[in-house]
Amino acid sequence: MKAEERWQARFRASRMTLPSWARQAPNRSIYRSNATGKWEVYAWDRLTGTTRQVTDRPTGTAYAAIDPTGQWIYWFADTGADFGEWRRQPFTGGLDEPVAPDLPPGQPGGIALSTTGVAAISLAAERAFRVHLVRAGEPTELLYEHTEAAWVAAMSLDGSLIAINHGEYGDFRHPALRVVRQNGRTVGELHDGLGKGVTGLAFAPVVGDRRLLALHERRRRHEPLVWDPVTGEQREIWLRDSGDLNAEWYDDGRGLLILRDDRGRSYLHRYDLAGGGLTLIDTPHGVIEEAAPRPGGQVEYSWSSASRPPVIRSSTGQVVVNSNGPPAPPSVPVEDVDVEGEGGRIHALVSRPETGVAPYPTVFLLHGGPTSHDRDAFSPEVAAWVDAGFAVVRVNYRGSTGYGSAWRDALHGDVGHIELADVAAVRQWVVDQGIADPARTVLAGSAWGGYLTLLGLGTQPELWACGIAAVPIACHQTSYEDEAESLRAFHRALLGGSPEEQPERYAASSPITYVDQVKSPLLILAGDNDARCPLRQIEKYVAKLAENGLEHEVYMYDSVRGALVVAERLAQTALQLEFARKHVSTAWRPVC
Repeated sequence: MKAEERWQARFRASRMTLPSWARQAPNRSIYRSNATGKWEVYAWDRLTGTTRQVTDRPTGTAYAAIDPTGQWIYWFADTGADFGEWRRQPFTGGLDEPVAPDLPPGQPGGIALSTTGVAAISLAAERAFRVHLVRAGEPTELLYEHTEAAWVAAMSLDGSLIAINHGEYGDFRHPALRVVRQNGRTVGELHDGLGKGVTGLAFAPVVGDRRLLALHERRRRHEPLVWDPVTGEQREIWLRDSGDLNAEWYDDGRGLLILRDDRGRSYLHRYDLAGGGLTLIDTPHGVIEEAAPRPGGQVEYSWSSASRPPVIRSSTGQVVVNSNGPPAPPSVPVEDVDVEGEGGRIHALVSRPETGVAPYPTVFLLHGGPTSHDRDAFSPEVAAWVDAGFAVVRVNYRGSTGYGSAWRDALHGDVGHIELADVAAVRQWVVDQGIADPARTVLAGSAWGGYLTLLGLGTQPELWACGIAAVPIACHQTSYEDEAESLRAFHRALLGGSPEEQPERYAASSPITYVDQVKSPLLILAGDNDARCPLRQIEKYVAKLAENGLEHEVYMYDSVRGALVVAERLAQTALQLEFARKHVSTAWRPVC
């Protein structure tokens, strides 16, 4: 297979998410798959082995859930700009119906379902965050409302208790956790103070059990907590190893499944609540996107590595289910590097091309977030660059998750410049090691990575041969004025307030402040009607580039098609590879 066909085949290969199932009807499952070229929701009856496609929307479907009884499948139907409504359909098929027909469209913030038919949904709109209580055929009730970010975290199986994470105390990045009854009355609240969030996960999967599983940061890292909001009893679960954590109940409520990400790899453990023992579950070396215990104790998980495509596995050693169609072609493994930076040791992942001779043309792919991190997971984008002859470097700069709360929270004050200092340190290391050709390094990224690309081209113009920025922030102030409510809350938490309260910080961290210093060719990809990356701030930045006569290209697309439609991802990847080839030769040349 030719290189061009190989990288495209990885995008086109059918993939699926980990199936989730109804608590009281575990043979009824749902998952999302891109088998039709768009990510859509599917129902899977494990007893009969039959599957059916539930949704079929022009731009795909991103969020879905199944109720605990297995009667209904819920999904979010966005109408553009990340706004829309929740809808549902019977598991066995039938007509769709709106979950809350009396509510206007909003930005989704989660859904929680009960065995009684009561649902709690979060929607953000009109500069407010609201949680609504929904009963079929009845008017929607407003359960919670605030101008600071909030979202529904969980609901007890009987529907009597609803957990809400909120940023009322001015620290959206480290939320507080409140449990209320259906009448809105507060049952209990956990707030550990500035810089120590408490995030609700799930109530115990047993009817009548009030225990709520959460993650706390009392020791500057995520650790599990089991809390009874009625009695106030708390049980902190101390873990020896740090990293980025998630947790899930076992079906009987007697144990916890711990999913831990550390230095770009994943590990599974069972924690026994009675005896306090922690047992490692044997899994292959790589990354686990999702994991969940099945009734009976076995664990199903979605796994991949940089060189091997995704598969749904079981702790019994079996493959649970295969996606339709041929698998994605494999790629190259990653190398771990550790580089000393001004804020501490920086972990990065390096992928080298299978052809050519070092030093290679090298692309620095910067992850979004910034509260995210790059991992040893299968990535069609990374593999496409490698097939094109580029080395790929991914830096888990300060602000990234997976390295403890202190590393994540180091991103404050000098936002943007902190991350780029780490990127520059890793760039120097790969150049000194003879991996990267200093004259042929490309800076690229999407979302927060796109923002860092624009900022890097303006503040480090001598380092980068060209830049590729997808859906970036170009001006923090203008972006704040036009973006979705949840992103405004994130901006306030990250920069210490609104643009009116912190004008100097917003300006110092904005790429448009340094646009006159940009020297390298630049490709910008932006979506129209995009609430996450508003177009007006991109247009202001591009106008400045044009005034300066700088070589640049702009690619516009339907914003809701960017991540869920395979054809759009193919088109954007091809465009980026062609742009880089035009400005950076992939043929080897000596460095003078």
